[in-house]
Amino acid sequence: MKRLLLLFLSMMKIGLFTFGGGYAMIPLLENEFVSKRGWIGDEEFFDMVAVAESTPGPIAVNMATYVGYRVGGVVGAILGTVGIVVPSFAVIFLISLVFRRFIAVAWVAAAFRGIRIAVVFLIFSAAWRLFKRLPKKPFPLTVFSLVTAAATVLSLLAVRFSSVWFILIGVGLGLAAYLFALLPRNRRGEGDK
Repeated sequence: MKRLLLLFLSMMKIGLFTFGGGYAMIPLLENEFVSKRGWIGDEEFFDMVAVAESTPGPIAVNMATYVGYRVGGVVGAILGTVGIVVPSFAVIFLISLVFRRFIAVAWVAAAFRGIRIAVVFLIFSAAWRLFKRLPKKPFPLTVFSLVTAAATVLSLLAVRFSSVWFILIGVGLGLAAYLFALLPRNRRGEGDK
C-alpha cells in the first residue's frame, strides 16, 4: 500500500513540474523510478520509452501507465495514470478560467519564454540518454542516423512530416532486419536435416 501511495505521489510531482509534454518527462521518470527507487532497470526503461512512443496516446500517459503496472499491477497502472494526468488537468483548468488576464501579466509571459528553453534542454537530454543506451551495432546506428538526418532536413525546410511515418518506417525496418536475421538460421536448419 505504501509503495502505491509513493507511486501516486511521485507521478503527481512529475506531472505538476513537467512542461513540454512526454519527451520532457522522460528524464524525470528515469531519475525517479530507475536511479532513485530502482523499481525499473535501465534496459526495461529504454524498452518502455520505445513502446510508449509507438502505442496510441500521449507518451507521458503511456509511460505512467506502464510504470504503474510494473510497480503495482492494474491498481498501480490506474494510480500512475491518474497521478500524471491530474496536475496537468488542474493547472490547465485553472489557467483557462483567467487565461487572458494571466498571459497579459509581463512576468508570466517572461516565465513561459524561460520554460520553453528548459523544455528544449529536457527533450535534448532525454534524446541524449536514449542514444547513449542504443546498442552500438550497425543497424541501430544506421536507423538512428537516417531518422535524425531526415528529421533535421524536414525541420530546416519546414516540411510537414508526421512522426507517425517515422514510427511506421522504424517498425518496418526493424521487422525487415529481424526477418533478414532469421534467413540464415532457416537455411542452416534446412541444411542440417
